[in-house]
Amino acid sequence: MTVHDETIAKIRLLPDSLVQEVSDFIDFLVWKYGNKDTSSWLQSREALDLLESDFSDYLSNLEDYENRLARGEIKW
Repeated sequence: MTVHDETIAKIRLLPDSLVQEVSDFIDFLVWKYGNKDTSSWLQSREALDLLESDFSDYLSNLEDYENRLARGEIKW
């Protein structure tokens, strides 16, 4: 069995959420060791998610998190 076959067999054992992480990491490796052009990264799923994200409620979420930490509802 080749390393490719072993890797594919391992991937098949993972839940879908982790398969997506593996796919994202593969995209990163292809970009890192392949085409150094930043436009290829901008077409990646991670970049698109980041560009489309909405940070408008970031501050209120941060304040809520800090308050929950202070009340002991969650741990650092």
